[in-house]
Amino acid sequence: MKMQKTKYKNYSPKIKEECGVFGISNTSEASTLTALGLHALQHRGQEGCGIVSFDGKNYHSEKRFGLVGDNFNKEKVLNKLPGNYAIGHNRYSTTGATTLRNVQPFFADTNAGGIAIAHNGNLTNAITLREKLVEEGAIFYSTSDTETIIQLIAKSKRTGKIEKIIDALFQIQGAYALIFMTQNTLIGVRDPFGIRPLVIGKLNNSYIFASETCALDIIGAKFIREVENGEIVCIEKNELKSIKPFPKKKQRPCVFEYIYFARPDSILRGKCAYEYRKDFGKELAKEAGIDVDLIVPVPDSGNAAAIGYSQYLKKDFDLGLIRNHYVGRTFIEPVQKIRSLGVKLKLNANKSTIKNKNIVLIDDSLVRGTTCHKIVKMLYDSGANEVHVRIASPEIKFPDFYGIDTPTKKELLAANKTNKEICKYINAKSLKFLSINGMYKAMGFEKRDINYPQLTDHYFTGDYPVKPLDNLGEDKVTKLSLLSTASNN
Repeated sequence: MKMQKTKYKNYSPKIKEECGVFGISNTSEASTLTALGLHALQHRGQEGCGIVSFDGKNYHSEKRFGLVGDNFNKEKVLNKLPGNYAIGHNRYSTTGATTLRNVQPFFADTNAGGIAIAHNGNLTNAITLREKLVEEGAIFYSTSDTETIIQLIAKSKRTGKIEKIIDALFQIQGAYALIFMTQNTLIGVRDPFGIRPLVIGKLNNSYIFASETCALDIIGAKFIREVENGEIVCIEKNELKSIKPFPKKKQRPCVFEYIYFARPDSILRGKCAYEYRKDFGKELAKEAGIDVDLIVPVPDSGNAAAIGYSQYLKKDFDLGLIRNHYVGRTFIEPVQKIRSLGVKLKLNANKSTIKNKNIVLIDDSLVRGTTCHKIVKMLYDSGANEVHVRIASPEIKFPDFYGIDTPTKKELLAANKTNKEICKYINAKSLKFLSINGMYKAMGFEKRDINYPQLTDHYFTGDYPVKPLDNLGEDKVTKLSLLSTASNN
């Protein structure tokens, strides 16, 4: 079926997601522990949350807009989610409008039985697959690329659930960490490059899948290991089985987990994200140190890097900006208007600390520049003498297709302006970024391997481990909405 290219103004062009997933097996408190795990992963998505449980006979699903703590409490919701197995999902901005139909986990009855899925990541061939499925008569309920996986599983001619899942996995491309739940079985999957994170934990006789180790800590579970890149891990009857159906590739985890997304106390490659961020700051100080009165972080994203920067230079560190912690992260918000308002709602200058001071302002990254511009102005308006900006990661010049909200090149400041032009735009006295090799050195590598990079770092280099098959420009949401509308008519 050919779709007309009609524009729909009610769909946002912000199509990426960076979500949190959690799943647990074999415990009478499955839904409660899942809610706690999602609470620990709240930083990964704040638009919506959902839990699906299985009680041995039936599946139960509850989905809500907003935060986990505001929605999943024992009295109102959790009693509706009985069973010893459960999976959950925190939603960040995905394809399509912010409606309950796009809140995960998704559930479907198939010819092999019921199956639920929670997905962190983004498929780079979802439109191609979806167009084909719609032409063959498939009916889609949501505009999320995750539903494509469910459709492929349901359509598979293979016998057995694992075989059907493997069949579907060989058809999808992109970045994904998936948790499936079938009758008394929990299945965790990570894409062949390991771009999106997924870890395994254990609490008594219960195995757990989660996006980060902080979700294990909150329930007192022990971290076992990461799901390997290209690995399928099946948990059934307290036994863990590993399947590796893909051709072996070197792991390339997303560097932005280290820079921004992972909670500071989560473990990545054997070390807390907080320690990596301090080391980014130390390398930045080696490369771009400057004699000033005060090192000021953009809270909370720049805190660790600013500490590392100040420790290396032996300069004073202080909180020149005070954050209101009851407002969400501006980078998470999917609407530009909300981002702009969010700066004033979230931050205020500590005037007595910064007045008449020469300041280095430290942040972990610079994407669109809107927030940085407003913060620098706020510091000057509050009496700062000079404001120098240092960014603890390289310039972001290329869009992401794997789940981060940098959808088009024209929105990336460093892709369209020189360093001097950016410095003028944000009104800073000077501006420096951490170099590519400095970033790798801070992470324990000698330098970036140009033949086979150790990380997925396309944001800075344009080196994409998986080339998108879809046209992932601004019209992706429109295309998906049209396909969804057609398939539901």
